[in-house]
Amino acid sequence: MKRYYMTIVLSLFCLGMVTAQTLYDGIEFSNKNLSGTARFVGMGGAMGALGGDISTIGSNPAGLGIYRSNDVMTSFSFSSHEIETTYGGNKFTNNRNRGGFDNFGFVFSSQIGNDALRFLNFGFNYNRAKTFYRTREMSGDMGGSQIDQMITQANNMYDAGVDIGSLNPNKSRYANDYVGWLGAIGYESFLFDPADDGCYDRYWEGLPIGHFYSKEWGGIDQYDFNVSMNFVDRVYFGVSVGAYDLNYKKYSFYGENLFHAGATSSDEFYDLHSTKWIDGAGVDFKLGLIVRPFEGSPFRFGIAFHSPTYYKLTLGTEASLYSEMITEDEEGNWGITSDFINTADDVGRKESDFKLQTPWKVNLSLGHTIGSQLALGAEYEYQNNSNIKFKYADGVSITHANGLVNDFAKGVHTLRLGAEYNVIPQFAFRVGYNFSTASVKKEAFKDLAINSIETDTDYANAEALNRFTVGMGYRGRSFYADLGYQFNHYKEKFYAFDNKYLDSAESTNSRSHVVMTLGFRF
Repeated sequence: MKRYYMTIVLSLFCLGMVTAQTLYDGIEFSNKNLSGTARFVGMGGAMGALGGDISTIGSNPAGLGIYRSNDVMTSFSFSSHEIETTYGGNKFTNNRNRGGFDNFGFVFSSQIGNDALRFLNFGFNYNRAKTFYRTREMSGDMGGSQIDQMITQANNMYDAGVDIGSLNPNKSRYANDYVGWLGAIGYESFLFDPADDGCYDRYWEGLPIGHFYSKEWGGIDQYDFNVSMNFVDRVYFGVSVGAYDLNYKKYSFYGENLFHAGATSSDEFYDLHSTKWIDGAGVDFKLGLIVRPFEGSPFRFGIAFHSPTYYKLTLGTEASLYSEMITEDEEGNWGITSDFINTADDVGRKESDFKLQTPWKVNLSLGHTIGSQLALGAEYEYQNNSNIKFKYADGVSITHANGLVNDFAKGVHTLRLGAEYNVIPQFAFRVGYNFSTASVKKEAFKDLAINSIETDTDYANAEALNRFTVGMGYRGRSFYADLGYQFNHYKEKFYAFDNKYLDSAESTNSRSHVVMTLGFRF
């Protein structure tokens, strides 16, 4: 975690700006859920070349060029997210259930009727692109201590010329843009002391029993505006402009009961409470093309390009720490010292503005229909997460965060397959499957910059994701109703803090999502 020391020193003293962004924030906000209409979900989202569904506005905008009539629809959902964490032989299970309003959209289709341009269509769609609702907990012999990460940050500050022990009064530490809060709050709570050489070090030896709990909520709302065209019923072209509203909040608790070497009981402990908010807005654009290459065949292929989403975001943080530590007073007497430190008492909600640029995406798709009964879709999508970029509000690169992205983020390959079978013209069954590779390398870790205002140290390295979908739908002359279900499953290596000796917890994430769409074509 010291590898980016020189670059962060330069950014500290040349720019004097606080940092609060991490690799994991960039990954979280770059990846989206499979969401949209129930038909789209039931087919696993593999409709980029098939088109004819409002949700393709966000995957392949040319899909709206397939429309030959007007359409208006809305979708509602219920989801359940379970995280099962195993650590030290103990199992911890947490569930979050939530209802939602997933989608509202409409398409206006205009028949042009000339020899080349047959239809000119306009569309709008609101979509809940991402949800963050989840909880997690674990406890046990941690194999290390979060205090070591506090000490590392404090020593890196000291080496860069910032001695948190010399700042007076103590509360001024949290208003200082050169000070990292994790190290500062640990020092002020007597969790470590200066050593003889002027650097900071432990004054106790042993391993703690740690306790962790976190709760996250919020989401990303996506608003897409589209224009699409149908040329001679063979070539379809579309453009979508997307606006995004991002709102994310996280509360986390981490505490340790501290055991000295050889001790079987402990009188010392600390509890660290961390809260952070990230909110803001972004914009992107998407270009799509669908081609039916053979006049006598319904087979078609599609290609789409998604620009980065350019976000302007604000992060706000608060932290508090309560500790009871055995300390020595000026007269040489030892006893329990209780401390409660709350950063909000001094600086309130500390805020930091920054910009985030997500990766480009490319989407390739195939679609084929067999008579009027069977539709088949396949889709491949690639996004290179190492192209995630963090910048300060004035546009200057955040060197520390971008260095971690370059070292640990991976390109993500996603495969989507889907099928729809019409039992009768009015009733259809659907099935789909998705596979996405991991977003970060196995050795990735959450390295807080030496002046980071974040104090939550936990992170999880997710493995490949599998998603299974099914659905059904009714089509009347004008009215239609669809029901879709998806089950997502992936595993993670979870860490409560950064320590190379820390054993990871094994987490299994499972999410069930049911969505119903009601629509009217005219």
